[in-house]
Amino acid sequence: MLDTPGKWRRRLKRICWVVLPLVAIVIFIGWYKFLREVPEDPFGSPEEHFKYGSIGSENAAGIPYWIWVAMPRVCASHLPGPGGYRSLGIAWEEGHEMPIGFTKKTIGFPRVANNCAVCHATAFRTKPNEAPEFVGGGPNHTSNIQGFLRFLTDCAKDDNFNADTLLAEIQQHTHLDWIDKLSYRFLIIPMTRKAILGREQQLAWMNRPGVPDWGAGRDDPMNLTKYFMTTVPVDSSVGQADFPSAWNLRFRQKMNLNWGGETPSPRSVIIDSALGLSADPRTVLDHERWIEDFLNKKEPPKYRFSIDQNLAGKGSDIYQTQCASCHDLKGPRTGTVIDIAEVRTDRNRLDTWTAEAARIANQKVASLGIQRIDLIKTNGYQAVPLDGLWLRAPYLHNGSVPSLVEMLMPEDKRSREFCRGYDLYDPVNVGFDSKTRNKNPGDDPCPGAFFVDTKLRGNGNQGHLYGTNLSAAEKAALIEYLKTL
Repeated sequence: MLDTPGKWRRRLKRICWVVLPLVAIVIFIGWYKFLREVPEDPFGSPEEHFKYGSIGSENAAGIPYWIWVAMPRVCASHLPGPGGYRSLGIAWEEGHEMPIGFTKKTIGFPRVANNCAVCHATAFRTKPNEAPEFVGGGPNHTSNIQGFLRFLTDCAKDDNFNADTLLAEIQQHTHLDWIDKLSYRFLIIPMTRKAILGREQQLAWMNRPGVPDWGAGRDDPMNLTKYFMTTVPVDSSVGQADFPSAWNLRFRQKMNLNWGGETPSPRSVIIDSALGLSADPRTVLDHERWIEDFLNKKEPPKYRFSIDQNLAGKGSDIYQTQCASCHDLKGPRTGTVIDIAEVRTDRNRLDTWTAEAARIANQKVASLGIQRIDLIKTNGYQAVPLDGLWLRAPYLHNGSVPSLVEMLMPEDKRSREFCRGYDLYDPVNVGFDSKTRNKNPGDDPCPGAFFVDTKLRGNGNQGHLYGTNLSAAEKAALIEYLKTL
């Protein structure tokens, strides 16, 4: 006998009562394991927030935390030495789970991304055996960001980047339930590998043959901006540049920023930098506000060694005549762009940026619904304020002069080769330890740091000859005063 319509309806109801809860459970598990966003715990201070707080990059560019933990162990051969991520000069503050400039946030599963402190937090030691001090907002002169990016892609291409090896290593650090194990094996690990290798294609321009490495404390900022935010073809330009200090931002509100003065607004610098770290365009303005608030109030630390106040007093007069017009906070040229024909420093960084790149980048940001002062093209380098100058070595826009003492030397007396990336301070020359360790060919001249060859394109240490004709006594007095800024 055929089922009546009433029996079919009752049967369908029973099926729905069984199936719909199962569907709801599956949807909930999918949301909980992959999409649930957990707010960050409160930070103890604005400085802690700056060093470790999310800027909204985890969803687009985050690496699953447990894969990030496992990678230095399963791909140790792709690191420059022992110590995991520390071997790349990445600053790790005692008592903290994450390195400075690295965020951890749960979006379904814990993910790791970067924030502004990866480029703007200084580490230094005044004695060989002491723990380093870390200062948010200062230039990060130790981290090899290019090395970190290359490590990620080298590891993703390694045969060890597979579910069996990674899960075995992850299990040494945490217990994954069976759902997480299946998720990592069949979804998270394959998708992470694909994403990292896709990012390698976006950064292929930095691995062109014959292009100098950025090394510790530097990147190629305008090429990064150009190739990330515009569609202009890859060219032959190189533009290695130091990570600049970002403290005392309140004094820079009306200055041209970036080394070439391409950004006439601190707010625009923060927005573009956050977008470059894959921050969510929908929340980037919210993050920009607290970052700018911190940097507005952040002041550089005082010089950590003794200062001869009498000598510094004499140096103050020399500073007023030799430096103040371009570098004092109230100087008429401070924060303006000095034409390359006058300053005569290495022009490679200047030539990476074009008016066309600025136009397209401005259109790209506007298309995201973000309003900010537009990028421009200039023909020189910014005359920067000298606040916290003692902690901003090496000097010039490309970090090609290791110390203040050498900054006042004629071009032919400056070091042609030196190490950068050590955090031990050198109060004699007023900079960081820059001595080479090994002289034998084939040996690493700067173990644990980066060897700078100023003969390479973009590394030139010429120009900025102001003060180089002073007498030895005048130079000593000027340097003593510069320590006080």
